[in-house]
Amino acid sequence: MIGDVVGDPGIEALERLLPSLIKEKSLDFVIVNGENAAGGFGLTAPLLERILAAGADIVSGGNHIWEKRDIWPTLDTESRVIRPMNYPVDESPGRGWAKLEKTFRWGQVCWTVVNLQGREYMSPIDCPFKAFDSFEASLNTQDDQEKPLILVDFHAESTREKEALAYYLDGRVTVLAGTHTHIQTADERLLPKGTAYITDLGMSGTMDGVIGMDKKICLDRARNQVLYRMEVAAPSEGKAAVQGIIVDINFETRKALSIERFSIY
Repeated sequence: MIGDVVGDPGIEALERLLPSLIKEKSLDFVIVNGENAAGGFGLTAPLLERILAAGADIVSGGNHIWEKRDIWPTLDTESRVIRPMNYPVDESPGRGWAKLEKTFRWGQVCWTVVNLQGREYMSPIDCPFKAFDSFEASLNTQDDQEKPLILVDFHAESTREKEALAYYLDGRVTVLAGTHTHIQTADERLLPKGTAYITDLGMSGTMDGVIGMDKKICLDRARNQVLYRMEVAAPSEGKAAVQGIIVDINFETRKALSIERFSIY
């Protein structure tokens, strides 16, 4: 799972580094958060195709997924991109989860990816806890009673809310990884019932900026409290990186065996 792709530097780093990472680590399934790919705010169909071509199986979103309205029809037609599940369904394009089957040398694995968004310090949308409960209940009514392998991208600001949801879903999902803050946390761990967790995956983009954005603009905003328009940090300002986690999974039990944090420049 890879953290928020921020602007052109993030896209270019992903294209350069992800294919070799997949080969080196023999990765079976890749999730990339793409909500900041388009100039730091939003996603476009061409950029979505570049992320998928780089090796992503599923592209998840967050609160900025709505910024570029041209992507809205794609959210309805492209099954490999998802937006947070707990937006009001009747009013929001797209879907909050995706299921993808892949065949490996040991057989076929069905991956289910869920995108949720937090509410603390963010828009007061539907409850992510209740949204997952309803989703899980719908899975239990289906004919296939095999325990699903569920991976969750929880796009949230509050570290407290992220940890709370992780313990709430411990044993019910295989992985819960936080996104949104662009700052990779050093708290990756296996929870008591077998769920792999990290508070934030980090980001893919320029490291010598402020969360991938231009340092001077961020400094002016902080000092003057004027909401100057944010811009992606220029690639010349520093090295770009791809950040995220690699999780080893027991496909029979649907439990995580290990979680490894990485930051590749």
